[in-house]
Amino acid sequence: MTATQKRIDDLVKTNDVVLFMKGNASFPQCGFSGRAIQILKACGVDPKTLKTVNVLEDAEVRAGIKEYSNWPTIPQLYVKGEFIGGSDIMVEMFENGELQQALTAKAS
Repeated sequence: MTATQKRIDDLVKTNDVVLFMKGNASFPQCGFSGRAIQILKACGVDPKTLKTVNVLEDAEVRAGIKEYSNWPTIPQLYVKGEFIGGSDIMVEMFENGELQQALTAKAS
């Protein structure tokens, strides 16, 4: 495991909810990242407990997260160390209630 992979692994495993995104929760820098933040807020995720990682600030993490998850796009959501998916998956899971269940199940 490279140093970048280890850093990503630590972030994913030490935070309950982690969103690798372009920008941050206050200022998303792409539509998909903005949608991901809106969905998490709609699910009742406290912005203070949400760990966001701005991939635009770190090229190694930007490339490394795609390798780590074997998922080609950003944003990427992790809940309690488990990869959930990107923006489209989050929308689908939100609409059928699965995302809310994953977030509340992981909280207990």
